[in-house]
Amino acid sequence: MSDRSYAILGTGALGGFYGAKLQKAGLDVHFLLKSDYEYVSKSGLVVESKDGDFTLPQVNAYNDVTKMPQCDVVVVALKTTQNHLLPQMLPPVVKDDGVVLILQNGLAVEEEVAAIVSNVSIMGGLCFLCSNKVGAGHIRHLDYGQITLGEYAPGYDACGITEKMRQIADDFINAGISIELTEDLLLGRWKKLVWNIPYNGLSVILNARTDELMAYEHTRKLAEQLMYEVAAGAKTCDRIISDSFIQMMLDYTVKMKPYRTSMKIDHDERRSLEVEAIFGNPLRKAQAAGVNLPQINCIYQQLKFLDEKSRVDKGDKGDK
Repeated sequence: MSDRSYAILGTGALGGFYGAKLQKAGLDVHFLLKSDYEYVSKSGLVVESKDGDFTLPQVNAYNDVTKMPQCDVVVVALKTTQNHLLPQMLPPVVKDDGVVLILQNGLAVEEEVAAIVSNVSIMGGLCFLCSNKVGAGHIRHLDYGQITLGEYAPGYDACGITEKMRQIADDFINAGISIELTEDLLLGRWKKLVWNIPYNGLSVILNARTDELMAYEHTRKLAEQLMYEVAAGAKTCDRIISDSFIQMMLDYTVKMKPYRTSMKIDHDERRSLEVEAIFGNPLRKAQAAGVNLPQINCIYQQLKFLDEKSRVDKGDKGDK
């Protein structure tokens, strides 16, 4: 069994699920929590999963990162809207020569982390996971769960399959989590946007689950058009996304259990939306190369309006 220790920053639907699976497999895992801290520190974590339900009656729970031990692998599972906290959160908890594994949506998130910590390996994990937090310390895993794992190099140069990637992958595989290793993290991030941009965006704007979006000819066509615009964005970074990959994402979504996307849940709960990481950063990358993505830009502007209006409506003006 691996003797690597793991810190989970953000014990929600994603971080809680993967962290719980790692602990269940016998690994040393430490969880940072916010609103659920009191409950989880006393009662542990409950995971309902299509792969089998389980309970962890005791977990290493913390509400202050400075109280956590330094760990070999720090998993960043916060929403990107919380990334302004990372300069305070990461340095105390990651060991020298350790790994920061970023399980977040969007583009350019590894660049943010590289500006905060040095003498560590930075990896990105693209999670194809349908999971929701349904109560304090209670996670419901509905479908899928695979992670595509890649290592970050400055400028997002493809750096192949490294030994540290293999070690992390072994830990996740031993915990029953499917892992695919990619030699090119930037390509992996653009591929994840092929799904995230249409379904997260349209689910909020049209107030619809994934199955509803795929049930109607016009919304299915719109999702497909948005996917092809993502491919055009990827091409500006010299990354090619095939037509067959786009068709595979459409087919996966048709077969997926009815799913309310993470951005739709955030909108319904009147939380800040991950608009910049998922939409703004790809748009700016393409625009810097002289390419406009008009349909993605239209979705981006609508989401910015809804996000800022939600904050104003609840009395939190936020940063405009």
